[in-house]
Amino acid sequence: MGDAAPEIDDGTSSDASMDGELEIHHIDVGQADATLLVAPSGETMLIDSGDWRQDGSEVIEYLEARDIDRIDHLVATHGHADHIGGHAAVIEHFETERDGVGTAYDSGVAHTSRTYENYLDAIEDHDVELLVVQSGDSFAFGDARVDLLNPQAGESEDSEDGLHANSVTLRIEFGDFTYLTTGDAEFDAERRMVDEHGSTLDADVYQAGHHGSSTSSTEPFLERVSPEIAIISSGYDSQYGHPHDEVLAAYAERDVETYWTGVHGDVVLTTDGTDYEVESEGEFSADPADLLEEKPDDEDGDEDEDEDDQARLAHATNVPTAPLAA
Repeated sequence: MGDAAPEIDDGTSSDASMDGELEIHHIDVGQADATLLVAPSGETMLIDSGDWRQDGSEVIEYLEARDIDRIDHLVATHGHADHIGGHAAVIEHFETERDGVGTAYDSGVAHTSRTYENYLDAIEDHDVELLVVQSGDSFAFGDARVDLLNPQAGESEDSEDGLHANSVTLRIEFGDFTYLTTGDAEFDAERRMVDEHGSTLDADVYQAGHHGSSTSSTEPFLERVSPEIAIISSGYDSQYGHPHDEVLAAYAERDVETYWTGVHGDVVLTTDGTDYEVESEGEFSADPADLLEEKPDDEDGDEDEDEDDQARLAHATNVPTAPLAA
């Protein structure tokens, strides 16, 4: 559906002296993910949109409060309902009441849920350009460069396990600042990214994979990413025990300043391409050891977080396959 995006100019973010600030808003949506990026030019990107039970209401309210009139880039890291739960509502809202949605990005791995089908229906109903991405793709986001590190080219697994394995992973470079977000990519995907991308995984700020689960943030991956700050998006009393104790302990061992939406609420990072700062809605220590002390006892939850079971379809939905230019 639609044309492929043009390749980014390699010189876009080579100069650390950027004009204005990049904002990265980690919206507190409970046991789910939703991240808003705003470039100095006002260009916007929404990565995931919260849980299906919220149906986009909390995300839309957050965007409205910040006078966001358009979503230029709408990313679905993968098809689980705690990541794309608000996609259909966001598309409907911005297409009918604001200035629309520019381009949607998807892994190409379909899911058999009503939430996922509603998302594709909204794209079709409003003629939103949909691009299927893979490792090696890139696009411009204002003065920033966005590189896709996952899913692996040509090896998408169209299955339940494939949703996590093929989570869209973005590395965003703005001047000398780098940010990495991996959706629910787990150890196999992390190992593949370490093998394929090596030192290019290095990032100042890392949004913890899979809500801080021990299925992600593996030792070899953290060694390559080497973040100064980690941001975890999960509920305070998560039924899955997120963030897992092992992950917080690993961050503590590495002295990684850690923010957790379940405790800190909305977490907003701003950077001029050289320096950056983090502000949180709630006041609490960013020491992962303190977060480990604060964390409720783990629950014996199932790691399969697609709670949209009652809305599951009997057939797989098909994703249009317009590729993003490398």
